[in-house]
Amino acid sequence: MSAPGTDGRERRDATRAVADDAPVFVISVAAELAGMHAQTLRQYDRLGLVTPGRTPGGGRRYSPRDVALLREVQRLSQEDGVNLAGIKRIIDLESQVEVLQQRVHELLGELEDAEHRRMAAESTLRSGFGSPLRRADLVPMRQASSALVVWRPREGR
Repeated sequence: MSAPGTDGRERRDATRAVADDAPVFVISVAAELAGMHAQTLRQYDRLGLVTPGRTPGGGRRYSPRDVALLREVQRLSQEDGVNLAGIKRIIDLESQVEVLQQRVHELLGELEDAEHRRMAAESTLRSGFGSPLRRADLVPMRQASSALVVWRPREGR
């Protein structure tokens, strides 16, 4: 239930005024923002569906991201008919996907850096060593393995 003179949009906008992962809402406020009872939030915490931050005294503090996740749990349960075990699995899988997407982004950045170094080394070689060739231009800063491969032509050719 909204306070007099406010509507749901104003409450949602208030959750965006802080960092997305800042644990700022006490359980009663988070429950109201999510449209749930505080006891439901406690149950979700016990089940590991939504894990809020904790104060030094052990009190729960929910972030805007936690509130959004609570709303998603409610939507999956009520609209899609997914049970809590299924919701937990969905949340875990989405978290894994997020981690993997971040890693792909990091690897693409590393690949782009390596390509730039390769192009710079080729340019230096083509220009006849116009500027001193540095080892860093030719050898990646991190090597996946230290194996040495030696190529020798076949005898008789």
